[in-house]
Amino acid sequence: MWNTSTAAALLSGLFLLPATSQAGVEFNRDIRPILSDKCFACHGPDASTREADLRLDLRDDAIRDLGGYRAVVPGNPENSLIIERITSTEDYERMPPPDHGKPLTAEEVATLKTWIEQGAEYEEHWSLAPLNRPAVPEAEADHPVDAFIQAKLAERGLKPNLAADDRTLSRRLSFDLTGLPPESSMVDQLRAANDSAHYEQLVDELLASPHYGERMAQYWLDLVRYADTLGFHGDQPRSVSPYRDYVIAAFNDNKPFDEFTIEQLAGDLLPEATMWQNVASTYNRLNRASGEGGVQPKEYLAKYSADRVRTTGVVWLGMTFGCAECHDHKFDPISAKDFYSFAAFFADIKEQGIVRGAKHIEQMPVPTPEQQDRQTALNEAIQKAEAAYLRTDDKLQQAQRVWEQELLENQNRWTVLQPASVTSNGDVKFAIEDDGAVLASGPIPSTATYEVVTSVEQPVEAGQPFALRLELLPHDSLPRKGPGRAGNGNLVIHSIEMTVGGQPVTWRSGKATHTQKGHSPENVVSGKGTGFAILPKTGEPIQLLLIGDFPAAAAGDAVIRIQQNHGSGHTLGHFRLSASTDPTATELAPAVEKELLEILAVAEAERSAEQKKQLDTAFRKTTPFLADERETLNRLKAERDQLKNAIVTTLVSVSTTPREMRVLPRGNWMDDSGEVVKPTTPHFLPGPAETEAERLNRLDLARWMTSKENPLVARTFVNRLWMLMFGHGLARNVDDLGSQGEPPTHPELLDWLAVEFIESGWDVKHLVRLMVTSDTYRQSSTVTPQLKQQDPLNRWYARQSRWRLDAEMVRDNALMVSGLLNLDVGGVSAKPYQPAGYWAQLNFPKRTYQHDQGAQQYRRGVYTHWQRTFLHPSLLAFDAPAREECTAQRTRSNTPLQSLVLLNDPTYVEAARLLATRVLQQDLNDDVSRLQTMYELTLQRSPREDESQVLMSQLQEDRRIYNADAAAAKQLISVGLTPTATDVPAEELAAWTNVARSLLNLHETITRY
Repeated sequence: MWNTSTAAALLSGLFLLPATSQAGVEFNRDIRPILSDKCFACHGPDASTREADLRLDLRDDAIRDLGGYRAVVPGNPENSLIIERITSTEDYERMPPPDHGKPLTAEEVATLKTWIEQGAEYEEHWSLAPLNRPAVPEAEADHPVDAFIQAKLAERGLKPNLAADDRTLSRRLSFDLTGLPPESSMVDQLRAANDSAHYEQLVDELLASPHYGERMAQYWLDLVRYADTLGFHGDQPRSVSPYRDYVIAAFNDNKPFDEFTIEQLAGDLLPEATMWQNVASTYNRLNRASGEGGVQPKEYLAKYSADRVRTTGVVWLGMTFGCAECHDHKFDPISAKDFYSFAAFFADIKEQGIVRGAKHIEQMPVPTPEQQDRQTALNEAIQKAEAAYLRTDDKLQQAQRVWEQELLENQNRWTVLQPASVTSNGDVKFAIEDDGAVLASGPIPSTATYEVVTSVEQPVEAGQPFALRLELLPHDSLPRKGPGRAGNGNLVIHSIEMTVGGQPVTWRSGKATHTQKGHSPENVVSGKGTGFAILPKTGEPIQLLLIGDFPAAAAGDAVIRIQQNHGSGHTLGHFRLSASTDPTATELAPAVEKELLEILAVAEAERSAEQKKQLDTAFRKTTPFLADERETLNRLKAERDQLKNAIVTTLVSVSTTPREMRVLPRGNWMDDSGEVVKPTTPHFLPGPAETEAERLNRLDLARWMTSKENPLVARTFVNRLWMLMFGHGLARNVDDLGSQGEPPTHPELLDWLAVEFIESGWDVKHLVRLMVTSDTYRQSSTVTPQLKQQDPLNRWYARQSRWRLDAEMVRDNALMVSGLLNLDVGGVSAKPYQPAGYWAQLNFPKRTYQHDQGAQQYRRGVYTHWQRTFLHPSLLAFDAPAREECTAQRTRSNTPLQSLVLLNDPTYVEAARLLATRVLQQDLNDDVSRLQTMYELTLQRSPREDESQVLMSQLQEDRRIYNADAAAAKQLISVGLTPTATDVPAEELAAWTNVARSLLNLHETITRY
């Protein structure tokens, strides 16, 4: 079975050491990789695929009597069945079988024989062994890192490289610790001092930089698969940026890693958890999720659960737990029960399988300090304004008595028109209530005419003034309580006609308590009113009043037709009609709810406290005596609401009753036959004890992670820090410290650093400082012929490594040297320029990308909006991961597309223009000086003679082109939001912009040496 791990193991055998040439063979170093690659798939931990009832991952099984023979006979390889089978020439008995993978190499066979001859001793896997601090080797080096490295180099006849030059070292340090290029002054400072004290001072300054946290967070966000979108199906946006701010601040503040761990896994469970500890728990909610209405919630809850196990297993434990989702792990001692028992820790997180409308539950506001201060100030001001609004005095009490009397008198002017019948087109059903109100139900026609038949009981003289009042009433059965039947609770009335005895009422004027802008019931004609577009405040009563002249008709049947021709189902839901012939009934009184009228009918002395409170509340809403206080209070509340809407939110973990967790056979979410499991740490490591009374929770898990019983977390994190500073881990597979991973080249150094990390109080900056102050870190990355031959993969660190900068740093570097980079720390995600139409395939809903304006356009790459299914193309070109899963180490490619991005992406064209402008606006009189300055700004060095010749030739050619084509020059220098300098000729700026584009495209510019 050939895979990358197999290749790594073979390379290990090629470049580490031939085992048979050593005094002794070590199981973890030499034997386990062979067995893991060639044997464990059929003879390992997974019982479901185990053949011949033989395990080779356990010594007792390997040496037990299998009926007259043994797979391994310690001290006797000739009688060991394993040797017989791996050397057999017969396909039917050779191991591994031909269809399984390639046979063992001669060197691997020899190594196994030597191991058996030596007694076939097994070792606990190196990553699971308890941590103990090894002794520092005796060496000339004063630094412990150098002592370990140089001891290994001496064993192989290698010597470390000379120290890197000051410029290279400055750039290396600056990129490694802040992700940004150095200022030229940093290079000069280091060059002038030329001693360790000043170098260490520079290290401390960079560690104290706010940009150190951004650089470290960039890597951590890869691990925890941070993104600004859901990831599944419509990949809708979600708000989680405060978590990124938490991570940046944690690294900047040097939060101990054990606290950092606990707060992310279980910050919400800490006693009296702070806002930022709750924000930290966003970690648990960063998994991909779906807002697709057709998904099965149970299936997706299972997906979310498995994702958390995989991610947490890799992030903190450096192990591939995901292999055990469907069956026991084939190479490591992780069972399927371990997988689901681990998942049970997260079963308490309150969430939904479907993110309805892309809206998550438990979205917590995270105000900035300024917003928090403003909130406090507004709450205090509102408290004072409410006190003024709710004050009581004799004047107000008298005004309320007058108001109550006027309400009663106004109500007495009106007679409710009790409907005899109500009909409409379609199948609308109507219920007539005791108070004369009508409630519609049933199908909703797009347009409707409601016809209400009632009667006018008293004779009315011809031409007598007449008022008709239509009350639009809310109701719990209507969308958003109505009063309309549209989905938003609205309604639209086109016209109202009324006839008495067949004669039309002639309307003269109309008024409403609320109308749509542009439509008003003032436009009336004989027999009907036109354009009564009523858009109510949902859930509140509204009134429409029409004043007209009564026809020459005696008392009798009256027909009122309400026409609704809007065509969107905006029909009436709940309404009541009243009439009045009182000449004073020409104004709309405040809308009065039925319940309030019932209270007014009760004698004042007999009203309950609750009834008095209701009347008082209604009075204060309308009385002119409190107009100023009411306006102040409403304004302050509106500002508070506006501020609340502006505060960024994040998903947090909220604990609820845990879901039942079962082992899912073969990972099948529909199969409920598996064993029910409780939260338990992996069985192969000592874990917290579960009591009968209490179930273990995420806080127990978080504390166990960095407990003395767990050796994996420190080893895992230290190995990754080493990778960040040296290009690859001491154990190369930084995402897998298990059997399929390559063992560390320097296990003693790894353990020494891990113990140092723990005993320092989990001090991350201390560990970084320790690494970068070593001579091993400071040495040149130049590859000599000897090193190329003896250590081509730089496993023994006789030199530093070199690699292309990460995608975010490539862009940050260009913006920084041009002077465009916005160095603000923290905040919401930014949207840089992006090709039009790139999001064309995004649906539910369709989206059009809008890049940011102003300073937000020039934020650091760590703040770039992370659209999982359509990652920003510039990031994608430079190998940034989609973050659908945990990424412990990015791949690095070298493609023509990257060069095209650097030449043509608007960000880089604009950066080149600003770099050219920055140079041309200086007091420099010749091209040589300008090119020198551009090189100093970009690479902190002078150009070589051959570079000068090439670029000067390019400059002259571009001058010729742009002098002949001014439009092309203007087109080039107009790219980007930044205004083009007017004090530099367009043709000259365009020519120098192309020189800057060339510099930003250099391999050296985007490489860390």
